[in-house]
Amino acid sequence: MKHPVRSSLYLACLLASSLVSAQTTAPAAPAAPEPDYTLSYNVGVVSDYRYRGISQSRLDPAAQGGIDFVAKNGIYLGTWASTIQWIKDAGGADSVEWDLYGGYKGEITKDLTFDVGALRYEYANNKLGKIAGMADASTDEIYGALTYGLVTAKYSHSLSNLFGYASSKNSGYLELAAAFDVGNGVTLAPHIGHQTVGGSGNGKYSYTDYSFAATKDYRQRSGAQRHGQWHRCEQEFVHHPRRQVHGQGRLAVGAEVQLLRSCGTDHCDARLASSVLTTLSHSLRSTHETCHCHHQTLQAR
Repeated sequence: MKHPVRSSLYLACLLASSLVSAQTTAPAAPAAPEPDYTLSYNVGVVSDYRYRGISQSRLDPAAQGGIDFVAKNGIYLGTWASTIQWIKDAGGADSVEWDLYGGYKGEITKDLTFDVGALRYEYANNKLGKIAGMADASTDEIYGALTYGLVTAKYSHSLSNLFGYASSKNSGYLELAAAFDVGNGVTLAPHIGHQTVGGSGNGKYSYTDYSFAATKDYRQRSGAQRHGQWHRCEQEFVHHPRRQVHGQGRLAVGAEVQLLRSCGTDHCDARLASSVLTTLSHSLRSTHETCHCHHQTLQAR
């Protein structure tokens, strides 16, 4: 599941104490207010869809896409999907992963933020539960994360069996990641994670993964679309909502190298893999504001 992109609505109010005409120079627009919500969508293709260090697409390309809604108060909801191969390889019958998630983000201090939520990995009609020694692949997790500056620590805990492992409820994934903006839209992102597979006899499936990714963003902001017209104020103060829509597109191209290390009772095994990603996203942001006018005529520019 990828999280976790956008178009925006911006508003401006003209304030004056005397009549203004069409020839009057428009005042400078104030700083854009914080959006009431952000609605974003993304589509992409990766050369190999890897999650927690393991290929989900049998080292083949995968098509992906998602939609995210983030409210001003920190509440968010989203869905994301990708083509996969691992369930068929395990004897099941599904080729799509569909994620549903929601949560709440907030600020503890200026540089310290938190994120808590729940996530459902849905593999419809996967049929792994009908295979001896396996369980239904669909998985429910809750998670919590703390971000300090550029570094994020996150823990995810399964409330169900984990991705088809039998009797694996209460498995956990602990990860530490960072994102370094080195300029010109380039981001470097090291990551380390450890997956613990719960349940008697499942310890041999636990492993640690390491990755390092480099991405390049190409952003394009679209022009604003204004809704509503300035009007003559009929009383001392008139409250009239104004809205503008801004779109922002993003093209991300990157590469990732991952090292997966798993240890059994008598030996450890390490595998190295790499993947290339291309993601196109667009976002919408909505902002509402109130304009005030004092016995004047306001005219849009």
